[in-house]
Amino acid sequence: MNYNKVKTTCRVVRIVAGIALIVTGVITGNAWFYLGVLPLIAGIVNFCPICIVSKKCDLPNG
Repeated sequence: MNYNKVKTTCRVVRIVAGIALIVTGVITGNAWFYLGVLPLIAGIVNFCPICIVSKKCDLPNG
């Protein structure tokens, strides 16, 4: 399995989800959607806080 491809896909999904949540917040005026900043930043810096909490990420670093 190509782990770098999986990591890249997860990163793109986090960035797109973050942007989608922020845009939804701007359109609806609901401030809760501004929490989309969290997955956006996680995708940009390539860091997954859920992996630390769940301890289920088995992708090798690198």
